[in-house]
Amino acid sequence: MALISTKKEATRGVWTEEEDHKLSQIIQIHGPNKWKSLAAKAGLKRCGKSCRLRWMNFLRPNIKRGNISDQEEDLILRLHKLLGNRWSLIAGRLPGRTDHEIKNYWNSHLSKKIKMKMKEKQVKSSSSVESQKAEVSIGMEMMVEKGRSEESSSKIDEYSKSNSIGDDFFDFSQEGPLNLELMSKFLDLDQTWFDFL
Repeated sequence: MALISTKKEATRGVWTEEEDHKLSQIIQIHGPNKWKSLAAKAGLKRCGKSCRLRWMNFLRPNIKRGNISDQEEDLILRLHKLLGNRWSLIAGRLPGRTDHEIKNYWNSHLSKKIKMKMKEKQVKSSSSVESQKAEVSIGMEMMVEKGRSEESSSKIDEYSKSNSIGDDFFDFSQEGPLNLELMSKFLDLDQTWFDFL
């Protein structure tokens, strides 16, 4: 036994001009409410939701369709930042625009613009960070070099003031802790001198 659907088949897809005309006429007579009964009265094989969306987004006489101005775009951006994806609230601030149109415009144009601007900012900030890192590393190298030269010159001055190298310095006949200490200072001085050069 085959099951027979009691629910009548609703038309789907693109609205025709004839369907738009029928819907507009029935709304002029009965007003924009009770969408399910309006669809039946108009003889449309459409559900009530489809009729309501068609009227609200396309057929209303006060709808402003088409090019969105720069001022409207700016307002959409600011309101979206404030309200998020609340398209009907955003549309309420733009006379004649529908939430459906604003949502589509956002998804097809504005979100891509924002992503491109974010990428540009990231590239600029990463390049500026890299240049700042390079400047810092150059500055650090210069400071280290300056510190090394000052340190080595101070070590040379300190060593020359505290120790006088004479013939007895090279006399290794006395093996004691003093000579080893002097020899290690001499080697440190020698190494510092080569680092300085």
